[in-house]
Amino acid sequence: MNDITLYKTGVRIETPTKMQIQAWLKEIAKKHKKKIGEINYVICSDEYLLKINQDFLDHDFYTDIITFDYSEGEILNGEIYISADRVRDNAISNREKIKVEMIRVMAHGLLHMIGFQDKKKKDVEEMRENEALCISLFFSKFANK
Repeated sequence: MNDITLYKTGVRIETPTKMQIQAWLKEIAKKHKKKIGEINYVICSDEYLLKINQDFLDHDFYTDIITFDYSEGEILNGEIYISADRVRDNAISNREKIKVEMIRVMAHGLLHMIGFQDKKKKDVEEMRENEALCISLFFSKFANK
């Protein structure tokens, strides 16, 4: 299919354009010898994502992102839910622009689908390094857009 969609469920927050998201994520996948199949990003509220966390993962806490990975082999497929509220709060606490934090979290979800983890300290460091590379890639492609 080779499609990336972006849905916003009653929230307002700055995100890259669909064209930017597709070109950028396809390049990230290619760098890791993967291809984009069908990926849906859903930007939602804290409460919306909390309900998903409770219902599907049996976790009772807020989070910035949940990735449901349906990938098969080299083809990346899945659903990535992002809390606009957490993105805003994380941007403030990290003294970062909201758009940069959104890009980081979008990359984080794709990196999970590629195979990166973030449960152990070593894995977190590797994830952060890869997020930084993804952010740099985005701005090198779309610096003036």
